[in-house]
Amino acid sequence: MEKGNPQNHLERLLGGCLLQTVEIFIRQIGYAIVPMIARGVMLGPDQPVILHLLDIEPAAEALNGVKMELIDAAFPLLKGVIATTDPIEACMGVNIAVMVGGFPRKEGMERKDVMSKNVSIYKAQASALEKHAAEDCKVLVIANPANTNALILKEFAPSIPEKNITCLTRLDHNRALGQISESLDVQVSDVKNVIIWGNHSSTQYPDVNHATVQTSSGEKPVRELVSDDKWLNAEFITTVQQRGAAIIKARKLSSALSAASAACDHIRDWVLGTPEGTWVSMGVYSDGSYGIQPGLVYSFPVTCKKGKWSIVQGLKIDEFSRAKMDATAKELVEEKSLAYSCLN
Repeated sequence: MEKGNPQNHLERLLGGCLLQTVEIFIRQIGYAIVPMIARGVMLGPDQPVILHLLDIEPAAEALNGVKMELIDAAFPLLKGVIATTDPIEACMGVNIAVMVGGFPRKEGMERKDVMSKNVSIYKAQASALEKHAAEDCKVLVIANPANTNALILKEFAPSIPEKNITCLTRLDHNRALGQISESLDVQVSDVKNVIIWGNHSSTQYPDVNHATVQTSSGEKPVRELVSDDKWLNAEFITTVQQRGAAIIKARKLSSALSAASAACDHIRDWVLGTPEGTWVSMGVYSDGSYGIQPGLVYSFPVTCKKGKWSIVQGLKIDEFSRAKMDATAKELVEEKSLAYSCLN
């Protein structure tokens, strides 16, 4: 497998589906994301790709059906599809791994029961990636609890650099952009630099204190244009935090389309770079920035260049934001402790 600039070779991408109990949710994201990747939404219109699709044995026939559809769609960029139930075959030589498999919490289940199952899943996946993925493999964890699943994956894949393991908070970032866009009746592309701090959970903190909107007279702060701190500090935050639950209530299924789109956004910016003057939100390993405990996978504002992300530094944090950021960090510390107790 040729190494070096991902633009110069076929990108191999792994999508993981692990448990039949989450088959509908996983199938939705997987089914939504593969045509996006094959059309160049994730890696650009000139980047050929080979897709590696992983599922459990009982779903092998359905997985083959997805492969058939990908072939029938005749995507010019798609140079191959490997559909398999073997994690080793799925991970062989992949440059980008999109981890969408996980175990959801069910009625009557304790948090530790759910965490224990996810620890088991990500331990197995980490082992396959550790031994068989490309040396420069980039990993995006989508399945919840995404931040802690990413942490566990790293625990069992020590040779994969910390910088190469991330989790998805771009969906929350995009939701925040959408809410501001609707509130101000502007194009979403004119809104930038919202921040999602912390956990991909209901404790996350959507922050607009540094966000701006492009207007006919130049960039203006979101707070100045919205002119409603009560809404921005309460309803806006709650709406973004609870958006996933609201979608489930409305369509009786999880938000697969927007999650797939956000995953493409996440990888595209990571690999190809963020626009000048713009940052995005990614769940990454904390280095202690903004007083967040090192070693947590925490969502920060980042910029990306040449396939590497960097946490945006020097942003002013007010008292309200500090409390929100610390609260979501506290939840991640608790999740980490719970997950590590399941390793024994």
